[in-house]
Amino acid sequence: MPKANVNVKIDADVKKLATQLLACMGLDQTTAIDIFYRQIISERRLPFQPAVNPTLDEQIAAAALKRNPKRVRLEADADGNVLLDKELHPQIFNWAAKG
Repeated sequence: MPKANVNVKIDADVKKLATQLLACMGLDQTTAIDIFYRQIISERRLPFQPAVNPTLDEQIAAAALKRNPKRVRLEADADGNVLLDKELHPQIFNWAAKG
């Protein structure tokens, strides 16, 4: 069967690390890419599920849920500004002040 070339540009560090890991598995880059393409053909899809990386806000929310933080009821003035007692809730105050 005739062979064809695939030319791609990737980050040099990614290539270096992947090449090292593939070598530990006894594979070269060509064989790994061939396996990847054959898997795509076999499954008729990518052999993994791409996912969007969570935003920083989503990461913070997930971390907070894991810690199960104590919930604090905040109050606001007539203009919608949050009223927060620095002495009573110093961590929340510092977080709010720093954004």
